[in-house]
Amino acid sequence: MRLKGNLILLSAAIIWGTAFVAQRIGAQHVGPFLFNGLRFLLAVLILWPLLRKQNLTLWQNDFKNLFLPGLFLFIASVFQQAGLKYTSAGNAGFVTGLYVVFVPLILAIFLKHKIKIKIWIAVLLASIGLYFLSITENFRLAPGDGFELIGAIFWAGHVVIIARLVSKVEVVRLAVGQFLVCGLLNLIFVVGFEMDTFTGLSIAWPAIVYTGIFSIAVGFTLQVYGQKFSPPSDAAIILSLEAVFAVLFGFLILDEMMDMRKMAGVLLMFLAMIVAQVDWGNFRHRNI
Repeated sequence: MRLKGNLILLSAAIIWGTAFVAQRIGAQHVGPFLFNGLRFLLAVLILWPLLRKQNLTLWQNDFKNLFLPGLFLFIASVFQQAGLKYTSAGNAGFVTGLYVVFVPLILAIFLKHKIKIKIWIAVLLASIGLYFLSITENFRLAPGDGFELIGAIFWAGHVVIIARLVSKVEVVRLAVGQFLVCGLLNLIFVVGFEMDTFTGLSIAWPAIVYTGIFSIAVGFTLQVYGQKFSPPSDAAIILSLEAVFAVLFGFLILDEMMDMRKMAGVLLMFLAMIVAQVDWGNFRHRNI
């Protein structure tokens, strides 16, 4: 059953990796608010029958438990999508993947959890990796990667919020609720800032449909189902492979190339993700 769960999570990682390519294409033609608003609301329409099948109403006097994750999802996804206009799918995948390092830091700072030595090691590795991947010769963070980094912080906050809510709110209701909040917030900003980008929908609509169906609706479902059979340590490492697939599909589909400096950054950041999530004590005491 553990292998089954791991394979399901690997499928989710592959889907999310390809989604960076689709988002990169969409970012060239429509604004981030319009792109995200439409794809998240599409995911709501797809998951709504599951909500009705389980005889669940959406709010049930629980608006704050759906609004907060939806707000963090909105901020994280906007920065991610905005960054993809100025950076590659591969860069976006790896910088976003830093959320696995930020999660324990947020737990330590805001919830007073003790920070283990491995987290400080992971932060150091990730910082060096980000330098190689994103810092220009003039010692500036590339604009697109800066957006992705801000997004990664909010993705980490979103993970922490979901972890605290998943035992209080039914999974489908939590998913549909936060997607609806995120989609509606995006459309509000479309009215104020992106009405002139509607003309790009004629080109961007396949990317919107793909990410709405597969990245959000299907990917989320696979993640939840897979984690029923896989321990958290397995899940975190496997899902972080979305960054690897983002690089792979960016190369295959968009012809994105990486020099040796950026590849070194990628390897260091990937190592940081593993160091942050693996329980090394279990490895030392595991019978082989």
